[in-house]
Amino acid sequence: MSAWYRLHAEGITLSLHVQPGAKRSEIVGLHGDALKIKLAAPPVEGRANEALLKFVAELFDVPLRNVELKQGEQSRRKVVVILASKVSPETLLTSK
Repeated sequence: MSAWYRLHAEGITLSLHVQPGAKRSEIVGLHGDALKIKLAAPPVEGRANEALLKFVAELFDVPLRNVELKQGEQSRRKVVVILASKVSPETLLTSK
């Protein structure tokens, strides 16, 4: 098992390192014990957080309401919980 995600009864918890202001939103790879994601949204007025949640919802094929930011609202380091996804987190690294 990897340090950047945890599977539990409700769903999946991800540790993310987010870099806002990129040209496009994409998974970069691992950054220490977190999954690094570049976001095409600026870090202004919560826009990067909104874009992150939408991006994660698409990756895990769940509605936006199933993705919640648990920690790191003002930080690059974030913890996100995804509910009821059939997608395995490991596939995110192989599908780059």
